[in-house]
This record gives sequence, C-alpha cells and structure tokens, in this order.
Amino acid sequence: MSIADNLFIQNCKDILENGVWDTDFDVRTRWEDGTPAHTVKKFGLVNRYDLSVEFPALTIRRTALKSAVDELLWIWQKKSNRVSELKSHIWDAWAGEDGTIGKAYGYQLGKKHKYKEGMFDQVDRVIFDLKNNPTSRRIMTNIYNHEELSEMGLYPCAYSVTFNVSGNKLNAILNQRSQDMLTANGWNTCQYAVLVHMMAQVTGFEVGELVHVIADAHIYDRHIPLVEELLTKETYDAPKFVMNKEKKDFYDFTLDDFKLENYKYSDFDKKIPVAI
Repeated sequence: MSIADNLFIQNCKDILENGVWDTDFDVRTRWEDGTPAHTVKKFGLVNRYDLSVEFPALTIRRTALKSAVDELLWIWQKKSNRVSELKSHIWDAWAGEDGTIGKAYGYQLGKKHKYKEGMFDQVDRVIFDLKNNPTSRRIMTNIYNHEELSEMGLYPCAYSVTFNVSGNKLNAILNQRSQDMLTANGWNTCQYAVLVHMMAQVTGFEVGELVHVIADAHIYDRHIPLVEELLTKETYDAPKFVMNKEKKDFYDFTLDDFKLENYKYSDFDKKIPVAI
C-alpha cells in the first residue's frame, strides 16, 4: 500500500464514520437533475507526503497523471483561463460565453505585481526568490483575489501554495478551501507533488515534503456507495515518478516530460455523478 493510499483510506473512513452532514442547509451545489448535492464532511484535514520517499499516486484507483499535469501546466505554466487550451474537458461546465473561466486560476498567477526588484507575476516571483533568497519565509502564491471573485467562473479551490526551503530540500504547503474526495483528492495531490518536483529541479533543490491542508474535505451523498466500494479495492506499492532531468527552465517542461513507471492499480471504471 502506498502512503497516499493509506492517507486516502483513513480520510474517507473518518469522513464516513465521523463526518458532519449539511442536510439541514440549503446548499449551492446541485446534481444534473436539479436535486441538492449534499455532503458529509470533516473540517481541517492535514496530510503530509514525503516526496523524497515516494510519489503520492493512489493505487486503490488510477490517477490520470497526464491529464492532471495538463491542468497543472495550464494554470502554472501557461497561466491560462481559456478552456480550449486544455486537453481534457474538466472545466467545460464553468466556462463562460467567451470560452474562459473568467479571472480565475491561471489568470491570477499571470498578473504582474511591482516589487523592489521589478515586475513579476506570482510564478516568476517564486522562482526568483528560490534562486536568490531561498531562506525567505515569504515565498508563496495566492489566487483567492477577493476583488475579482465576482468575475470568476468558480472560486479557486486549491488557492495558495507556500514554498519553504529546509537545508537542501524544497517543501510546500498546499491550502485548499474545499475538496471533493472521490473525484479530486488523488488528482490534486499528484498535481502539486509534480509542481514541487518541477520547482525543485529548476531552482537547484531536492524535493522534500508536500503538506496538503483541506478546510472542507467532503463526500457527496451520491458518491457514498462508490467510495464504499472503492475502499474494498486492493492496493499496491507506489509507482516511480520519472521527470526529464534535462529541463532547467520551468517553462520548457511539456507533458512528455512526466511519467509513472511500474504503476499498478485497481480497476475502478465507474461513472461518477458530477455536482456543480
């Protein structure tokens, strides 16, 4: 069993056994038939992944690494909000008439801000500080821009990353306000593990820990039978993460630079209801 599997199983069991339901409230999210999409949740989950030990890919089910990295590069490298620039269709439901998700995610990371050293967007500032001031305790991004929330197709879920160098290792904390455990937990964990690997390589560090802080970790009512079935699946050892070691510029990475070797996982080919 991988470390990621162990944490995922513990989290889901805790939510199902000890979580709090929101059935007494009028919730925003709806199923496709218009029925309220209620959840059972735990507040304040904190998971730690030592990336120097293993890559946090679930084996209890497959994580589509290429699609996850495609979204990561769309947000962090392309700094895009245009849905057509994604290879998957995961953002289609939140796209506006202009084909974008508004001033969300990549749009916020790409906005330039004035520093004493000059103009930087948030991604370039992280890279600059890791190279020039790695002991700084101010190396972070935040895309939860209250001024422009009304112009976003969806308020950011994973909204803030804090990078911190300890010795020769690069660590990161991912803050997430909300997470659908069935559809997004393994996806987000793999994405930001890849991001730490990328940032470490282009700034000269080894990978350290990824700490994932989830404010509202929930399971939707119609997902419960699927989660219960998933928890009966067999687990395996974590796969090996392979990244192109030749890339030294953050913006040179492509999808072909990432892969998982010896990735064995349980089959879980289920149609998962989507709440929006």
